[in-house]
Amino acid sequence: MSSEEHFRKLERMYASAPINRFFRPALAISRGRAEVRIEIRPELFHAANAAHGAVYFKAADDAAYFAVNSLVEDVFVLTTSLDLHLLRPIAEGTLVARGTVVHEARTSFLAEAVLEDGEGRQVGRATATFARGPTRLSPGIGYA
Repeated sequence: MSSEEHFRKLERMYASAPINRFFRPALAISRGRAEVRIEIRPELFHAANAAHGAVYFKAADDAAYFAVNSLVEDVFVLTTSLDLHLLRPIAEGTLVARGTVVHEARTSFLAEAVLEDGEGRQVGRATATFARGPTRLSPGIGYA
Protein backbone atom coordinates (compact mmCIF):
# COMPACT_ATOMS: atom_id res chain seq x y z
CA MET A 1 0.00 0.00 0.00
CA SER A 2 1.26 3.49 -0.80
CA SER A 3 1.61 6.21 1.82
CA GLU A 4 -1.12 8.23 0.10
CA GLU A 5 -3.51 5.27 0.35
CA HIS A 6 -2.67 4.92 4.06
CA PHE A 7 -3.36 8.63 4.63
CA ARG A 8 -6.75 8.44 2.86
CA LYS A 9 -7.72 5.35 4.90
CA LEU A 10 -6.84 7.19 8.11
CA GLU A 11 -8.94 10.17 6.98
CA ARG A 12 -11.92 7.88 6.29
CA MET A 13 -11.45 6.18 9.67
CA TYR A 14 -11.49 9.59 11.35
CA ALA A 15 -14.60 10.70 9.48
CA SER A 16 -16.44 7.54 10.58
CA ALA A 17 -15.82 8.10 14.32
CA PRO A 18 -19.15 8.80 16.08
CA ILE A 19 -17.80 11.80 18.05
CA ASN A 20 -17.08 13.62 14.83
CA ARG A 21 -20.80 13.89 14.10
CA PHE A 22 -20.87 16.51 16.87
CA PHE A 23 -17.58 18.36 16.27
CA ARG A 24 -17.78 18.13 12.43
CA PRO A 25 -14.01 18.40 11.83
CA ALA A 26 -12.14 18.11 8.55
CA LEU A 27 -8.81 16.24 8.43
CA ALA A 28 -5.95 16.27 5.93
CA ILE A 29 -2.90 14.02 6.43
CA SER A 30 0.58 13.96 4.93
CA ARG A 31 3.76 12.21 6.09
CA GLY A 32 4.43 13.20 9.71
CA ARG A 33 1.83 15.99 9.55
CA ALA A 34 -1.90 16.44 9.92
CA GLU A 35 -4.30 19.37 9.87
CA VAL A 36 -7.68 19.48 11.61
CA ARG A 37 -10.23 22.22 10.95
CA ILE A 38 -13.28 22.80 13.13
CA GLU A 39 -15.84 25.47 12.33
CA ILE A 40 -16.64 27.33 15.55
CA ARG A 41 -20.37 27.45 16.25
CA PRO A 42 -22.45 28.29 19.35
CA GLU A 43 -22.93 24.61 20.31
CA LEU A 44 -19.18 24.53 21.07
CA PHE A 45 -19.24 27.53 23.45
CA HIS A 46 -18.76 27.70 27.19
CA ALA A 47 -20.89 30.16 29.24
CA ALA A 48 -18.75 33.17 28.19
CA ASN A 49 -19.56 32.67 24.47
CA ALA A 50 -16.26 31.34 23.14
CA ALA A 51 -15.08 27.83 22.24
CA HIS A 52 -14.79 25.48 25.21
CA GLY A 53 -11.33 24.09 26.01
CA ALA A 54 -12.58 20.66 24.96
CA VAL A 55 -12.65 21.93 21.36
CA TYR A 56 -9.00 23.00 21.61
CA PHE A 57 -8.09 19.66 23.17
CA LYS A 58 -9.86 17.64 20.47
CA ALA A 59 -8.29 19.64 17.65
CA ALA A 60 -4.79 19.43 19.17
CA ASP A 61 -5.02 15.74 20.04
CA ASP A 62 -6.43 14.78 16.65
CA ALA A 63 -3.85 16.78 14.68
CA ALA A 64 -0.90 15.43 16.68
CA TYR A 65 -2.37 11.91 16.72
CA PHE A 66 -2.82 11.65 12.96
CA ALA A 67 0.59 13.18 12.30
CA VAL A 68 1.96 10.22 14.29
CA ASN A 69 -0.35 7.56 12.84
CA SER A 70 0.68 8.70 9.36
CA LEU A 71 4.02 7.04 10.17
CA VAL A 72 2.48 3.85 11.62
CA GLU A 73 0.76 1.64 9.05
CA ASP A 74 -0.18 -1.42 11.09
CA VAL A 75 -1.78 -0.33 14.39
CA PHE A 76 -3.89 2.41 15.96
CA VAL A 77 -1.60 4.57 18.10
CA LEU A 78 -2.66 5.76 21.57
CA THR A 79 -2.29 9.18 23.17
CA THR A 80 -0.36 8.69 26.43
CA SER A 81 -0.12 12.36 27.44
CA LEU A 82 -1.02 15.78 26.12
CA ASP A 83 0.03 19.16 27.53
CA LEU A 84 -2.21 21.94 26.19
CA HIS A 85 -1.76 25.70 26.49
CA LEU A 86 -4.82 27.85 25.76
CA LEU A 87 -3.50 31.19 24.52
CA ARG A 88 -6.56 33.16 23.41
CA PRO A 89 -10.30 32.62 22.95
CA ILE A 90 -11.90 31.86 19.62
CA ALA A 91 -15.59 32.61 19.14
CA GLU A 92 -16.07 32.51 15.37
CA GLY A 93 -14.53 31.29 12.17
CA THR A 94 -12.38 28.18 11.92
CA LEU A 95 -10.05 26.63 14.46
CA VAL A 96 -7.07 25.14 12.60
CA ALA A 97 -4.75 22.67 14.35
CA ARG A 98 -1.55 21.59 12.62
CA GLY A 99 0.18 18.55 14.05
CA THR A 100 3.81 17.61 13.41
CA VAL A 101 5.88 14.64 14.58
CA VAL A 102 8.99 15.97 16.30
CA HIS A 103 10.53 12.71 17.57
CA GLU A 104 10.11 9.06 16.65
CA ALA A 105 11.46 6.11 18.66
CA ARG A 106 10.81 2.39 18.26
CA THR A 107 7.68 2.34 20.46
CA SER A 108 6.89 5.99 21.25
CA PHE A 109 6.44 9.29 19.46
CA LEU A 110 6.44 12.98 20.37
CA ALA A 111 4.30 15.41 18.39
CA GLU A 112 3.24 19.00 18.70
CA ALA A 113 0.16 20.86 17.55
CA VAL A 114 -0.21 24.57 16.90
CA LEU A 115 -3.76 25.94 16.92
CA GLU A 116 -4.71 29.08 15.02
CA ASP A 117 -7.84 31.06 14.32
CA GLY A 118 -8.95 31.87 10.78
CA GLU A 119 -6.71 34.94 10.72
CA GLY A 120 -3.56 32.98 11.54
CA ARG A 121 -3.34 34.10 15.19
CA GLN A 122 -2.07 31.39 17.51
CA VAL A 123 -4.80 30.43 20.00
CA GLY A 124 -3.24 27.30 21.50
CA ARG A 125 -0.26 24.99 21.51
CA ALA A 126 0.16 21.38 22.61
CA THR A 127 2.82 18.73 23.01
CA ALA A 128 1.75 15.09 23.11
CA THR A 129 3.25 11.62 23.41
CA PHE A 130 1.93 8.50 21.71
CA ALA A 131 2.55 4.77 21.84
CA ARG A 132 1.80 1.93 19.47
CA GLY A 133 -1.49 0.33 20.55
CA PRO A 134 -2.81 -3.24 20.33
CA THR A 135 -5.62 -2.47 17.85
CA ARG A 136 -4.79 -3.32 14.25
CA LEU A 137 -5.72 -0.86 11.52
CA SER A 138 -8.55 -2.72 9.80
CA PRO A 139 -11.89 -2.15 8.10
CA GLY A 140 -13.57 -3.06 11.40
CA ILE A 141 -12.51 0.31 12.86
CA GLY A 142 -13.20 2.26 9.67
CA TYR A 143 -9.71 1.96 8.17
CA ALA A 144 -10.89 1.20 4.66
